[in-house]
Amino acid sequence: MALIGSIRDVSVNIIRQSPQIPTEASFAIKNIESPSFLINFISSNMQAAVGDKQEILEIRDLRRRAEKILGLLTKELQMLELKNQIQNKVKTDIDQQQKEYFLNQQLKQIHEELGLNNTDKQISDLRERAAGMKWKEEVATVFKREVDKLQRMNPMAAEFSMQMNYCELLLDLPWGVKTDDNFDLKRAKKILDRDHFGLEKVKERILEYLGCYKAERWQHEIAHTVFIRPSGVGKTSLGKSVAEALGRKYIRMSLGGLHDEAEIRGHRKTYIGAMPGRIMQNLRKAQSANPVFVLDEIDKLGNSY
Repeated sequence: MALIGSIRDVSVNIIRQSPQIPTEASFAIKNIESPSFLINFISSNMQAAVGDKQEILEIRDLRRRAEKILGLLTKELQMLELKNQIQNKVKTDIDQQQKEYFLNQQLKQIHEELGLNNTDKQISDLRERAAGMKWKEEVATVFKREVDKLQRMNPMAAEFSMQMNYCELLLDLPWGVKTDDNFDLKRAKKILDRDHFGLEKVKERILEYLGCYKAERWQHEIAHTVFIRPSGVGKTSLGKSVAEALGRKYIRMSLGGLHDEAEIRGHRKTYIGAMPGRIMQNLRKAQSANPVFVLDEIDKLGNSY
């Protein structure tokens, strides 16, 4: 009787789980009192392969036939439960996505009513600024690709602000903006004498260097000068005087105390709170592509990796 009761309970659960079987079938199963008739009724209506049903017909012992049917019913019930679980999970995921979409649309409408939703205006402003930029074709291609990616992003996503900062950095850099050089060596000597007492050999060497730089063969070269002396003798201020003499912007970047090369090179833009390196930040601040760049305390870079 326990075996028949188990078959009856599993069959009712299958009817309850399966949408293809009418619920009236459960009343029929509950009202069948004959064990042999119940076994034959269930075996003829269960969802089993033809080979399994043929094997049930070949079993003469009623108890063995009931055990075989119970095993097949249990397997079918487990498959139905797994199928329903997967369907419910997929339905829940779709409902959550739809819910987020409608909430974002409502939030967008609220922001528009309050005048807070300026995402489209920000992107259009970026494109307008890019139209007046004097940059190379490959840079323009990269900027267009990044702005298109920005427009496809959800403004509520964390990556949106990173992408916006990257596009604004591209626009803020001084592409092709250079100051006109002043190679008046007499004026440069006056500025050096005005700002520094003594240091005659140093100032003379700087003037020689500016004279060589003035020559046509040096016009398109990036020139470097290294000042080596103890602290406090005027190395940094000499760089400032050279910048004033040439009529260029002046940038001083202290390298003392740096322990991470990302502060110079910049972080990858996929990082949270990613920032450009100090060189790029200073170029953006100077708004000139040919400033006098003073890397102060550059010997401190050898203290770590």
